[in-house]
Amino acid sequence: MAAKKGRFTWYDLMTSDLAAARSFYSQVIGWKTQKWEQGDYEMWTVDGQALGGMMPLPDEVKKAGGPPHWLAYIETDDVDATAKRAQQLGGQVHRPPTDIPSVGRFAVLADPQGAAFAIFKPLEPGEDAPRKAGFIGWHELNTTDYQAAWKFYSELFGWKNTSSMDMGPELGAYWMFGTSAEQAMGGMSNAARQFKMPPHWMYYVTVDDLDAAVERVKKNGGKIINGPMEVPGGDRIVQCMDPQGAAFSLFAVGKK
Repeated sequence: MAAKKGRFTWYDLMTSDLAAARSFYSQVIGWKTQKWEQGDYEMWTVDGQALGGMMPLPDEVKKAGGPPHWLAYIETDDVDATAKRAQQLGGQVHRPPTDIPSVGRFAVLADPQGAAFAIFKPLEPGEDAPRKAGFIGWHELNTTDYQAAWKFYSELFGWKNTSSMDMGPELGAYWMFGTSAEQAMGGMSNAARQFKMPPHWMYYVTVDDLDAAVERVKKNGGKIINGPMEVPGGDRIVQCMDPQGAAFSLFAVGKK
């Protein structure tokens, strides 16, 4: 079975305190952890299904002043060719294609505006993440030029535009995309330009009760950056920061 090109398939937290991060996300979202066979890597699991992992913040990131953060992996059928194509399209390679024994091959890239992401080809094809609490269900690029970013990602992964919303003169459109035109998996806008922040990806974890989750964030030492708020369609979101400084968001389906 071929790789499912363009889908988000794995999420890693680079953190300054593994024990504190483990406690925080377990309390807030209900994730459990499973130790990897070697090194300081632990996998996040929901109902026994792995969705990502966490590791110590790399030394080179710390030396560059980089904060704890989430990094998502986008599946591709050829890591080396995709990394080369990303450079041709104006992106950068932060970590060249590298094998993970018995797992697959990956590389860490940045788009032309500077937002980091990873690409990955697994040795064994995985399953799509279920659309239920505990899994990441939305992927948002906050950038400085969504039209240029869209050109980059659509050419690199073949993403399709699913719909868009006019967010006003500052943000422009909120441009939604997916691996097909029928099902959106994320959106992008000029939010980084409007709020004067570096371009970055934000990942939304689905929860059953947003207000209860917000209280757990506060109780366990996290911060609320923005929200909670209702978005078009009736769903509700909140943007947060964990105690070590990694940003993440929560999402709850609105009552129909």
